[in-house]
Parts: sequence; structure tokens; C-alpha cells
Amino acid sequence: MEQLIKDISSFVWGPPTLILIVGTGIYLTLRLGFLQFRALPYALRLAFSPTRKDEKSKGDISHYQALTTAMAATIGTGNIVGVATAVVMGGPGAVFWMWITALFGMATKYAEAILAVKYRSQNSKGEMSGGPMYYLEKGLNAKWLGILFAIFGACAAFGIGNMVQSNSVSDALESTFNIPTWATGIILTVLAGVVILGGIKSIGKVTAFFVPIMALFYVIGGLIIIVMNIDIVPAAINVIFTDAFTASAVGGGLLGTVIRYGVARGVFSNEAGLGSAPIAAAAAKTDYPGRQALVSMTQVFIDTIIVCSITGITIVMADLAGSGLDGAPLTSASFAAFLGDTGSYIVTIGIVLFAFSTIVGWSYYGEKCFSYLFNDRVVPIYRVVFVLAVMYGAVETLDLVWGISDIMNALMAVPNLIGLLGLSGVVVYETKKFLQVAKEEKEQRKLGNPS
Repeated sequence: MEQLIKDISSFVWGPPTLILIVGTGIYLTLRLGFLQFRALPYALRLAFSPTRKDEKSKGDISHYQALTTAMAATIGTGNIVGVATAVVMGGPGAVFWMWITALFGMATKYAEAILAVKYRSQNSKGEMSGGPMYYLEKGLNAKWLGILFAIFGACAAFGIGNMVQSNSVSDALESTFNIPTWATGIILTVLAGVVILGGIKSIGKVTAFFVPIMALFYVIGGLIIIVMNIDIVPAAINVIFTDAFTASAVGGGLLGTVIRYGVARGVFSNEAGLGSAPIAAAAAKTDYPGRQALVSMTQVFIDTIIVCSITGITIVMADLAGSGLDGAPLTSASFAAFLGDTGSYIVTIGIVLFAFSTIVGWSYYGEKCFSYLFNDRVVPIYRVVFVLAVMYGAVETLDLVWGISDIMNALMAVPNLIGLLGLSGVVVYETKKFLQVAKEEKEQRKLGNPS
């Protein structure tokens, strides 16, 4: 059974799916006139400088809280484990292709968010509900695709968004600090319950505080290594760029392998095209879909261009990819090569923080998928079961769960990408409308009228 699951996973994450994901990003980039490059500075200002206007708009949480909720789910073990695997299997050049995937993935993430806000609706409690299932149903008139996405998303939430994460935390703490898995499970379950049972407003408040601290902790640790060894950084970056096109025997050996693992791990890390993040974007208080879409776009930049780069450059600098280590142990050994035991502690604590944030973020994604498939009355039951699953994941072996959830994660992308391609005209229209508004707002500010 495990071999069958592995074979299916390899197939669904194979070249056709990866080409579809990256191809969609390239297509949207062209249709939007390379918006992610032109508007990135403005998008970052929107993300981290929320205005009073947001509070008067429809939605449950602020631009910033929607961003950090999505980042909580996205910045996870993929930033530590995924990057290390990409370097081992694809070579140092895989890091370059992760960057390329992210640059085009920003356009994909932008399109997902703009459609999520445009086609969102209010549930029976007055809370916003949105995401691929809603724009597939309302925009593309393909409810059956929305149902498929919700099924895949609901399964992935319990697997890769829950039990797999708690299992990674318990393993890391047991191997580094000798903490029993059951003790980790109890603590994780209680903490997750406190946050998740309060719903999106509770999740938004916690992630707004927790995610920046979590990301900065890991990034600062990596930056210390880079600054202390600045003399070898140019050589490491040169290796990344050179190997990206020559595929030397140091890594994967074939250029196709380098590209495949770079793209696959890039998508796994930033989730652009999978359709998960727009579920959080739909809850944001915003007056125009384009405004929140620009904020959501920055998530890919932060996740891959910043956080994954820290991991990738450090691993290449340490040059331990051929030592037989892989995943978290390779990243830990690479940090330790420069900072000793402190480096290992940074990686272990990073895994704990990243995995817990993923559990919190994915709990909301799964909740919305379940409420779409059934109704809002299942939400309280879902939250309780989701929290209990954290405990199960922490103490059990989950090889089969890993494989199944990986498959569900890939299958989420297919209906979502169909929706993005089919509704690309709507994305372009909403973009032009908001850019005109943004232009008028800029002119007003020049005249000294902030309204």
C-alpha cells in the first residue's frame, strides 16, 4: 500500500502538474503585464501598513491578519525540510528554480486572492466564506469542480496540515531535547485548541503576533551565518546559478531533475496554485479585491525569496549535501557547521514554530472546505475533531498519511488552476479597476487629502 501511494504521489506531482502550475503563473504574469514586479513595493506597504479604510470594509479580519493567517499555513516544514530535499535530489541549482517558481507564483497567488474576494459570500453567522470552491461555482459555473476541491482540501487539512505537522514537531523535540512524544502531543493539542476553537478572529489575532516573530527568529539565525561568512556567500550563489543550467554531478546530475525538484519544492513551500491561501484572503476586510490580492501576493515573496533562500544558501555554503543527510537533519547540520549546537537548536525550534503555525492556518482552510461540503453547523464538531487529530499525529507513525495527504495536496491544484485560467479575464478586469483607484488615491495624497 505504501509503495502504491508513493507511486501515485510521484505521478500527481510529476512534470504535467508542475508544468501546469508554472505555466499558469507565466500566463497570468503576461496577462497582468508583470504586475508582481511593478507593484511589489506598493503591495508590501499595503501589507504592513493597514489603513483605517480596511476597518470600514466588509470582512472578518484585517489585510495584515489575512496575510499572516495564510503565511502561518505556508511557512512550514517545507522551508526547512523541502529546501534541503531539493538540494540533495536536484543539486544546488534547484534553489534557483525555486526562486523562478516563486516569481511567477506571485502572479498566481494574486489571481487566487482577487477571485476569492470577488466571489466570497457571508455564511449564516455573517462570516465571510470564499476560496476556489466559491469562484469555481459562482464564476466558472462549475460547482462539481468546487466540490472536488473542497474534498481534496478537507483531506489535506487533516494530513499535511495537521497530523504530519504535529508528528514533525514531536520527532524533532524527542531527538533534540528527549521530550516524550506524548508530552509534546498534549501541549500542542492544548495550544491548538485555545487558538482554533475561537475561529478566524482568534486565529487572525494569534497569527498577526506569532508569525512575524516566528519568521524573524529563523531568518535572523540564517542571516547571522551569512554575515559571519560573507566571504564565501558569493561563491555559494555562483554555485546555485551555475548548477541551475549545467546540472553538475554534484547534485541531481540532469538538468531536468534540477528543474523538477526546484519547482516541486518551491510550489510545496509557497503553495501558489494549490488554492489554499485564497480561503484566508476571502476573510479580509477590503474595499476592492485587487487591494487584498496585492497583499496576498507578498506571501510568496516572503516565504520563498526570503525564508527559503536563507535555508538554501546556508546548505550550499556548508556543502554537506553529499554527506548522506537529507531533510531536517541536513538543514540542522548545515546551521550547526557555522553555529555549533546553537545552529541545531535554531532549526529544531524553527520546525516547532513553523509546524504549529501550519496547523493553525490549515485548520481554517479545512473548516471552510467542510462547511462548503456540508453546512455551517458542522464547524464546531470539525474544530474539536481537528484539535484531537493533533494529538494522534504526535504519537503515531504516519508514513501512509504523509503519502495520501501529499496526493490530496496536488489534486487541489487541478480544479483551482482550471478556475484561474477560465476566469483570467475577470482577474485582468478587477486589476485594471483597482489600479485606477490606486492612481486616484495617490493623486489625492499628493494634494494633501488622505481620504
